[in-house]
Amino acid sequence: MKDFRLYAITGEQFHPGRDLIEVMEQAILGGVDIIQLRDKTGSRDEVLAKAKALRELTRKHDVTFIVNDYIDIAMESDADGVHLGQGDLSLAEARKIVGNKIIGISTHAIEEALQAEEQGADYIGVGPVFPTKTKVDVVDPVTVNYVRQVSEQIRIPFVAIGGIKLHNVDEVIAAGATRICAVSEIVGSSHVKETCEAFLRKLERGTKAYGTDH
Repeated sequence: MKDFRLYAITGEQFHPGRDLIEVMEQAILGGVDIIQLRDKTGSRDEVLAKAKALRELTRKHDVTFIVNDYIDIAMESDADGVHLGQGDLSLAEARKIVGNKIIGISTHAIEEALQAEEQGADYIGVGPVFPTKTKVDVVDPVTVNYVRQVSEQIRIPFVAIGGIKLHNVDEVIAAGATRICAVSEIVGSSHVKETCEAFLRKLERGTKAYGTDH
């Protein structure tokens, strides 16, 4: 997979009245490297239609496109990969289906991170770093201490996620994160492009300051 710095996940509940594709295109124009479609409430047909539209958008801008959970929709829409939680299909079984497509795994403890790396995940999500209202079934925050553990022990790419905002991202970067994922702070912003650019400026400054710009 291509390297990345800023990862955005869809969250239509945070931008009522604004079109999904328009919002995500603004995120891409602001510098987002990966777009993930996460839709737990839509019908299969609705989610597939969104996946196909986002696939067209991301292909236009040469941005990586990931589908959350739904491996069949990821395959049918020709997404670049799929992101799975701890309770989803095992990484080994998913790999049999998706082949060489990207597989990302959510992790909440160092044991899960090490297992995902060993089993061949392409990247892992590390979080939720802070309390978040994005997911109703969220686990307790892992805090920046887990980010620090992963940065010291894990060799595959990882992205910090969960409650990350412009006002607290600096401490996540200080803990060793060089890749950030945000949902509500990006898609809920009235200035999506500018918010993404602000995240990237903080990442650039922070990773240089802490010697993690590799």
